[in-house]
Amino acid sequence: MSKLVSERRYLAAHLPFLPADRRTGARPKPPDAPPDAPFAVTEKQRGAQRVVALSPAAAALGLAPGMMLADARARVPGLAAFPHDAAADRALLMWLAETCERYTPTVAAAGEDALVLDLTGCIEAAGMDEQAIAADLRARLAKMGLHANTALAATPEAALALARFGAKRVERLPVAALDMGGEVHLALNRAGLRTLGDLARRPRAPLAARFGREMTERLARLLEEQDRRITPHRAPPPVIVDQRFAEPLATVSPLLGVIEHLAARARDMLARRGQGGRRFEVALFRTDGHVARLAVNSGKPSRDPAAIVRLFDERIEALADPLDPGFGYDMVRFGVPQVEALGDEQADLVPGGQRAADLSPLLDRLAARFGAQAVRRFAPRDAHLPEYAAALVPPEAAGGAWPRPEPGEPPLRPLFLYDPPQRVSVLAEVPDGPPRRFAWRGRQYRVARFEGPERIAYPWWKHPAGEGPTRDYYRVEDEAGHRFWLFRHGLYGRERDDPAWYLHGLFA
Repeated sequence: MSKLVSERRYLAAHLPFLPADRRTGARPKPPDAPPDAPFAVTEKQRGAQRVVALSPAAAALGLAPGMMLADARARVPGLAAFPHDAAADRALLMWLAETCERYTPTVAAAGEDALVLDLTGCIEAAGMDEQAIAADLRARLAKMGLHANTALAATPEAALALARFGAKRVERLPVAALDMGGEVHLALNRAGLRTLGDLARRPRAPLAARFGREMTERLARLLEEQDRRITPHRAPPPVIVDQRFAEPLATVSPLLGVIEHLAARARDMLARRGQGGRRFEVALFRTDGHVARLAVNSGKPSRDPAAIVRLFDERIEALADPLDPGFGYDMVRFGVPQVEALGDEQADLVPGGQRAADLSPLLDRLAARFGAQAVRRFAPRDAHLPEYAAALVPPEAAGGAWPRPEPGEPPLRPLFLYDPPQRVSVLAEVPDGPPRRFAWRGRQYRVARFEGPERIAYPWWKHPAGEGPTRDYYRVEDEAGHRFWLFRHGLYGRERDDPAWYLHGLFA
């Protein structure tokens, strides 16, 4: 039997009594948790109640999942039964996956009752060898009231099979580990092939011809010949640094110092890559398995530890539910999930040189304090009508440049627009000419200067008839120096007999 050349190592944890353990010992415990007595977890299938899972005490009495509840109670009179809650079981499994990230950032759920951890490259960071990690995981799960079987192997399928069947070597696994269905397993047993070792000694071509290529592929993965890897439930960030504590942090006060230390370590890694972070995450692992996560964003790439710590300080202060260390945080992980290129910045050559004010740090702190949705800026948008030509976007969002007037010229568009435009009364020398006087909000304004018209046609693709009122915009200034943006709605004599005038905006 050929062996896999890869040096990857996987740890699998099988939780055979997960639905029952969740009701008796796991946290969070449901309100209808049963007493310490044999019980079954059931669900309705084809009109009958069937056993989905059993407590360890019930399994010890010879009961098995798949039985009808009536048959199980015939064997164990008075057997308690509780409804199966698949969603709650899945939520607990994913919560456990979060907890297992203390060993490796690459964790995946396997089925409904198992986890697989990729330990490759994580042994030194964890400070334990793989056997010690497996023992530590079993001990933590036992404190939560969860029964678990663990196994280590070079492929995730082999580790899972060893944990599920309680074998020490893959050659001794039964052919049922292939999970190919009862008919295939029966056919293999009738042929005298009862273990994977028996199959490993047979040529693969006849097996593929008889049972299909899928069977030989599964066999290769179980025999540690092919590594399909795992897809983690959370993609690991490109940059990760950890800090473990011999004595758990019982308060939040030293947390910012730890984050700054980790950010400095991440800075060195980012600098070697020529990158900076746009998003930073901190995971706080509590001794009881709970994981608290915090994240902040940066408007532009950064690797400055002091700036990053200020953002996390704002984020922690703004939490609606303050951090609860419980019995203490025994590990803190700092990750940079979003990175961009960032070169070295040259200082000013002239002492005392002035630079344009950079608002990014202020915007980042406001977003960390009040939430990313609370901070917005205006960005130009490719829209025909002026009222749709700008959009509110996050500070870090990319956007085009605003049109700029010629030097010394007034702005092309006012900073302030009315929504909707304000109706005004206009006096013009000729019906289709520029305004000479207008009344707005009970006050008369005499036009001293004007510029226009700037003609904006209605978008023909939005009008059923293919045409609509045209707008003639004028930039006007009254005798007091106030500037307004007026438009006539409709072409005189062609679109309207008496076009209306509107004030759309004010220039600063």
